[in-house]
Amino acid sequence: MVSLRGSFVKFLYMVFCGVSSHDFCMIALHDFYVVSSHIFGVISSHNFCVVSLHCFFVCEQKEVVYSMDQEKQSRVLTGMEQLKVTQMMITDPNALFYLTGKWIHPGERFLGLLLSKDHKPVLIVNELFSFPEDIGAVKQYFSDTDDLAPVWRKWINKDEKLGIDKTMPSGFLLKMMECGAASGYVLGSAAVDGARAVKNAAEQEKMRRSSRINDAAMQEFKKLIHKGVTELEVAEQMLGIYKSLGAEAYSFDPIVAFGANAADGHHMPDNTVLKEGDCVLLDVGCIADSYCSDMTRTYFYKREPDALQKEIYQLVRRANEEAEAMLKPGLPLCNIDKKARDIITEGGYGPMFTHRLGHFIGIEDHEAGDVSLANKNLTKAGNIFSIEPGIYVTGKAGVRIEDLVLITENGAEVLNHASKDIEVLG
Repeated sequence: MVSLRGSFVKFLYMVFCGVSSHDFCMIALHDFYVVSSHIFGVISSHNFCVVSLHCFFVCEQKEVVYSMDQEKQSRVLTGMEQLKVTQMMITDPNALFYLTGKWIHPGERFLGLLLSKDHKPVLIVNELFSFPEDIGAVKQYFSDTDDLAPVWRKWINKDEKLGIDKTMPSGFLLKMMECGAASGYVLGSAAVDGARAVKNAAEQEKMRRSSRINDAAMQEFKKLIHKGVTELEVAEQMLGIYKSLGAEAYSFDPIVAFGANAADGHHMPDNTVLKEGDCVLLDVGCIADSYCSDMTRTYFYKREPDALQKEIYQLVRRANEEAEAMLKPGLPLCNIDKKARDIITEGGYGPMFTHRLGHFIGIEDHEAGDVSLANKNLTKAGNIFSIEPGIYVTGKAGVRIEDLVLITENGAEVLNHASKDIEVLG
């Protein structure tokens, strides 16, 4: 038999604190019946069922908006152990979002999430950005007139080294050092970067969705290519198309390059007018569910590509597809770059492939990690990066073909599905 006192306490907890557990809902409903019967008299079974169902669905529908992701936090703590640090101050808003699911953009103010093996995470944040949600961390607020030194010393173990991330402004770091907040300071970004490089199932699905939107957008972008249009006029219409398809923003400013401008790997759109026979390079990406996409396709306007354009297009496509075909876990990233680079070099255009083969991507368009001859790290299931070989013939033409790829347990999944066949627009 549930006591009246115990039932009443549980009932008050249900009403004022909220619940998310199905089991606790059912216990609470029974206790609600006990309490109500004592206070109001016997409730008919019909009325109790109505009240029970209402309370049950209220309980079931309550959701926690933000919470510290325990699996991600655990992986960061493991990375910290490998760096031999017991505490780390994370100041990068992207990394904070990765761990908490909450965006905070502090501007010039300090923002830091202190992770420690000894206590619960602590979010040190200006009161301007206060929020009611429980994110699984102690919230330590400060005002614009507060001295941060005592705030830091309250939570940082002064007898241990402190890991800091690569984005911490030097002004804050120097002040930490001056006030003796820790016994020493080490670059700890690898702990977070290593965790972010391996996407979990939820992140992978978000990356797929972002790339699906990018594929659909590319089909719309092709319709913008017509006589007399400029690169800028094309670029200025892209954001509206992305938003109409469900994206939130660009993941980077779009690259639209006509003709010889395509030989500049990161050409920014200008007032160049499209001409018959031009190659049309579109390097574009969007953000959906806070995760980025990135893809490049090269088209031709009004007529079939000439001999040079066709030769470099076929070489770049072959380099792209053969590099993707070899992907699997445990493969040195440098070997992937070498595969694509060798194809282009053997074709006579090695010096005109002027960049690494790819970059890692996720919450940011360019995340830590790349596919280059210098990176001997091994691929892991959950890695997502670009495969984007290119050939750039100065003054004449440029071709780049880029996909995002996900390393799976047994191979790889190409996230982009826009055609790579030679396509003439207009």
